[in-house]
Amino acid sequence: MQDRRPENDRRGERRGNRRASSSGKEYRSDNYKKDVRRGNRADRDQEGKRADTDSRFVSGETEPDENRIEGRNAVIEAYRAGRTIEKLFLLEGPAEGAMQTVLRLAKDHHTPVRFLTRQRLDQLSQTGRHQGVIAQAAAFKYAEMDDLFAGAAEKGEDPFFVLLDQIEDPHNLGAIIRTANLAGAHGVIIPKDRSVGLTATAIKASAGAIHYTPVVKVTNLARTMEELKKRGLWFVCADMGGTPMTQLSMTGPIGLVIGAEGSGVSRLVREKCDMIASIPMKGEIDSLNASVAAGVLMYEILRQRG
Repeated sequence: MQDRRPENDRRGERRGNRRASSSGKEYRSDNYKKDVRRGNRADRDQEGKRADTDSRFVSGETEPDENRIEGRNAVIEAYRAGRTIEKLFLLEGPAEGAMQTVLRLAKDHHTPVRFLTRQRLDQLSQTGRHQGVIAQAAAFKYAEMDDLFAGAAEKGEDPFFVLLDQIEDPHNLGAIIRTANLAGAHGVIIPKDRSVGLTATAIKASAGAIHYTPVVKVTNLARTMEELKKRGLWFVCADMGGTPMTQLSMTGPIGLVIGAEGSGVSRLVREKCDMIASIPMKGEIDSLNASVAAGVLMYEILRQRG
């Protein structure tokens, strides 16, 4: 039957019904819907939230870059060098080749492992070349100067250190550490200011050499050179206007100083050097990448020491 009551009466009844239900089911239903929406969002973001909580070091907000290691071989070398891996993030899916080795090492060392999608690993990666493996290592400890001397004494060799002045490219730093290891240097020394530290990119570029070649961070490079001279070292720095390296005697306890590309070795540091070495060049260009120049000079020192 058609309701013939005035429209005002019908509206009042509808308002009354809503008021009557406001203290009961309808009110609880509104809260319930809000809870469901919150719960659904939490479910959808569960994996991402767990990864963010466990790997906030990735953004650099709570952990320094040197605590992160990316790449299969870099992580394997870290395990073999005895470095403590606190967490491991791996690409989900079947494990083959080096990935199986990573999993075996993680199991042997009781490392917590979390499997993530490639998209998530890409978001966590700083280098962009994680190869499906990102590790969070225990806080990296820079070596002490005495560690470098101890390493030389253990091998029965004269100390051979590489000092870097204002090297700001992490790829250069990693490459220099790698070459220093191969050329027999006992350590690398970097300043705290105006110099790149051991970031994830630098560690990856070292190809695992960082776990075998100690790195010392000092407050003042020039003052450090003065202190090392008292311990028997003498210094040679690279500069285009120096004496050709093959005409210099670079044996005995030595420190090789490499400056930044373009600006080279700073004035104060250069004044502390005993000799200036240049690299012979016959091409049309007259400069080398810092890591390449360091490698050429390190191998000349190795040749003379050998």
